[in-house]
Order: sequence, then structure tokens, then C-alpha cells
Amino acid sequence: MDLYTRGTLHSMVWLSSVCQAALSVTRPVRESGAPAALIAGTVLLAVAQGVCSVPLVPRALKSYMGHGPVGRRLPALAAVLLLANTAGLLGLGAYAGPGVFPELPLALTAAAAPCTTFLVLVAPWWASSMVVTVVAAGAGGGVALAGGSGGFALGTALGMCVTCCFVAISVRLSAWCLDVTAKLRDAQGVKTRLAVAEERLRFGRDMHDVLGRNLAVIALKSELAVELAQRGKPTALDQMTEVQHLARASQQEIREVVRGYREADLATELLGAQGVLRAAGIECAVQGDGGGLPAPVRSALGWAVREAATNVLRHGDPQRCAIRLETSPDGVRLTVENDGAAPGDAVAASGGSGLHGLRERLAAVGGSLEAGPSGDGLFHLTAAVPLPMPRNAGPSSPER
Repeated sequence: MDLYTRGTLHSMVWLSSVCQAALSVTRPVRESGAPAALIAGTVLLAVAQGVCSVPLVPRALKSYMGHGPVGRRLPALAAVLLLANTAGLLGLGAYAGPGVFPELPLALTAAAAPCTTFLVLVAPWWASSMVVTVVAAGAGGGVALAGGSGGFALGTALGMCVTCCFVAISVRLSAWCLDVTAKLRDAQGVKTRLAVAEERLRFGRDMHDVLGRNLAVIALKSELAVELAQRGKPTALDQMTEVQHLARASQQEIREVVRGYREADLATELLGAQGVLRAAGIECAVQGDGGGLPAPVRSALGWAVREAATNVLRHGDPQRCAIRLETSPDGVRLTVENDGAAPGDAVAASGGSGLHGLRERLAAVGGSLEAGPSGDGLFHLTAAVPLPMPRNAGPSSPER
């Protein structure tokens, strides 16, 4: 698209320059008695307009697409070349006469095309329209002074206006298509970078959620095994065996996270949280199992149970924990309450990375999370997720 647009604009400029140069050396002009210097100068001015447009058109495209200004020197030079070229053509028309040189309006229009090409890209519509109108009126007046009739001069002005408007519309549409294509390309790059960033966030969140509880349990059981070993009790071997199993399970979960297949099952997480908390000496009561919930909701609440159990193990000195799962026709609510909340739990509830990732998981299914101390050393974590209405459900009509 970029090559096509730039090639079209440059071809349009050079085609008009070549056309005007060819019309300036036709037989009626050569046999009109016009000085050879005037003919050669008009041809050179046409070529100069094409040469000036080579760097000017790309700069105008960049300015239209918002990538930098054009500057003042090249547009000023292009304006001077246009005026000089128009004056040269009117001089040739005066020598040959409009009746002998009927191609004069076409030559004047071709001379104005290169300047119009870049003007519509750097100036607003109203400004470029005014400039084109003034140039066309000036050319019509010059044709009248060169001996053309009023109708011929009016036709020249109108023809220049119509042709320049057609050139302006074509150039503007081509530049607009190029700008849209460039924006689509940039949007594709942004989309790619966002996908990479989202994958990094998912990986970091899953690593925190997966390893947080397992590492806490491993540390807890390792401390317990050390105390049992110091007392000479053989149950220390059982504790280290469980640590080994947890380490292997963590390795498998890390592989699943890397592959993107890691999902949390609500029933499994409820049983796991109860077992882990009881192993840590914390009394844990679980109410509800979440059966019949949609898979995305079960997965999100499973992560909530895992994160809540991890926070209970890490923060404060809890002795009791209650996990309640309440399901209603319009939503499901998970509540985790534990005692022994530390004073710093208020800060953890608002700025913890685990709770931040959990809020993102719940937001993906339209849910919300509230966490924080509720007084008397208690800490509450509540996750609420709305449930979609069944398709066959609807408002029941009242009986008559």
C-alpha cells in the first residue's frame, strides 16, 4: 500500500510535468515566433517542478500522517516555480494566440497539478480550495490578457478548478488509505505487545498462586520435621515424605503453568485447604462444595480458596478458619473467615500481589473481591460471582 500510494503520487506529478513540457514545444508554439529561450525556460520550469516534488511529496505525506512538519523552503520554492511556469505558458499563449494554441488550458492545468498534489496534504480543505481558486482565476485572467475571448478564459478557469479538485480528492483519498494502513499496522504491533504483556501477567499470577501455598506448607512441614527429628520421633520421616510429594506436585503444577493448562478445581481446593490448615494446627470447617457451578466460576473460586488458605498460613496466628460457599439463583458467594489477624493485614488486603491477581481472575467472570480485617482479630475474605440466568428462565406471568 505504501509503495502503491507513493508511486501513484510521483507518477501523477511527473506525468503532468511531462505533459506540460510536451505541450510547450508543439509546432504551433515553435512556429509562433516565441523566443527559444522562453520555450526552453518553460520546459525547464516544468522539469524543475517535478524535481522539486520528489522530496516534497514524501514530506507532505509524513506531515499528513502526523510524523513531522514539511518546512517552508520547499513549499516556497514550489510556489515560485508554479508562478514562473504559469507566466511562461501565458507568454507562449500570447505569442501563439489562444486560437492557434488551444492546448493552453490543458498546459496550465498540468502546471498546477504538482503544487496541488502536496498542497492538499499540508493545508486544510478550505485553504487549498482558496489557493486553487485564486490560481485558476489568475490563469483565466492571464488567458484573457493574452488575447483569449471571455468564454475561453472562463473555460480555462473552470477547467483548472475542476481538474485540480479531482487531483486533490484523489491525492487526499490515497493519503487517507495509506494513513489507515499505517495505523492498522501500528495497532497490530500494539496488539502483539499487549498479548506478550498479558501472558507475562498470567504467568506471574499463576506462579504466585501455585507456589504460594505449596511453599508455605513445605516450610511448615519442614519446621515440624526438624522439631520431631530433634525429639527423636520417627514421624519426622513421614513429614519429610510429604514435603517430597509436595515438591514433586509443585514441579508438575509449574509445568502446567508454563504450558498454560493450569486450572483450579473448586472441590479439590476446598479439600486441600482443609487438609493443609488442619495439618498446620488450625481448625478448619468447610460448608458447601460448589457442585453444579459453571466451569469458569469453579476455577475462579478455586483460586480464591487457594489464595485465602495461603494468606491464613502466612499472616497472623490463626487458630480457627471457616470456609462457607453459598449458592443462590443469581450468584455464588465464598466467605473465608479466620481469627488471629495481624495489624498489618489491612495493608496486605489492599496491596498484596496475590489478592490483586485474584481480583483479576474474579473480574474475568464478572465477580468481585472484598478482603480485610473486621475487628476482634478477625479477617474476612469474600468473593462474589454472579451466575447467568438459564435460557429458559424468565419472569413468570401472574395468574389470573
